[in-house]
Amino acid sequence: MQPKPEDYDYELDQALSAVVGLRALVPPDAFTAEILGTERVGHGVLIRQDGIVLTIGYLITEAETVWLSLSGGHTLPGHVLGYDQESGLGLVQALAHIDAPVLALGRSSSTEIGMRVVVGGAGGRKRSVAARIVAKQEFSGYWEYVLDEAIFTAPAHPFWGGTAMIGPAGDLLGIGSLQIQQAISSPRAKTIQKGDDANMIVPIDLLKPILHDLTTIGRPNRPARPWLGLYATEIGDSVAVIGLANRGPAQKADLRAGDIVLAVAGVKVTDLAGLFRRVWAQGEAGVAVPLTINREGRTFDISIRSADRRRLLKGPVLH
Repeated sequence: MQPKPEDYDYELDQALSAVVGLRALVPPDAFTAEILGTERVGHGVLIRQDGIVLTIGYLITEAETVWLSLSGGHTLPGHVLGYDQESGLGLVQALAHIDAPVLALGRSSSTEIGMRVVVGGAGGRKRSVAARIVAKQEFSGYWEYVLDEAIFTAPAHPFWGGTAMIGPAGDLLGIGSLQIQQAISSPRAKTIQKGDDANMIVPIDLLKPILHDLTTIGRPNRPARPWLGLYATEIGDSVAVIGLANRGPAQKADLRAGDIVLAVAGVKVTDLAGLFRRVWAQGEAGVAVPLTINREGRTFDISIRSADRRRLLKGPVLH
């Protein structure tokens, strides 16, 4: 599954040398430590000559220490610049000069199903996968996360976090986020069947409107979405709560694992995307969100005062 230079119209090895290894250390008392761990390892992509590295945000959220590993084996420190909760993308500033090429940002909106891409990891061709785009469709994550149109590639990269999806022109089209095992519903995605592995890629077009904000103030300059602090899943045409974030609004309101969310502000919800979008439609973080809940056969209404989840997270530390 490794890519071969002769199969591409750009300098493959040069493009892959822009992908760096990333290791982040998070303090044990961090809000995300229990879920994401205190040591996170993945990849990042050099996108500017001044040492800006793009990665997937969960690797660096609340990180106290970040190390970047270059293709030649050299390791240098980095500093977390920012993280966008909505897209899931994050930026790191290298604290020393990186003598490596950068990957130009492409247009993920121009990608098509069937397009050949390289999902590149740190370490060159041996740690990269020759893949194809098998679907472009909505993705909902149980942690109050929705992408209107994520990109899915197969075969899957086994160490996917922060990988670079490199397009036919040798440009950066997306950042690896997850490995999934599920059916892809796009009618043209006939190369992947239920149970096959695929990578979910965050499209690079989501970075462009917020890149300046992330490099200057560490977050997009827009109001935060209301956050409830619940983890949910779809069961048939219902949405069930499967867990609660510690100290989150849903836990404080006595929502419980096993509860079924029937409606938000009187509007019926039947899937994750519908649930989260109805919550976000209520206003900015801090707004009261009315839910209709079924708990063990009993239906009742509850109002949860939402929060800005960023206030629970440790901020970047510059050494």
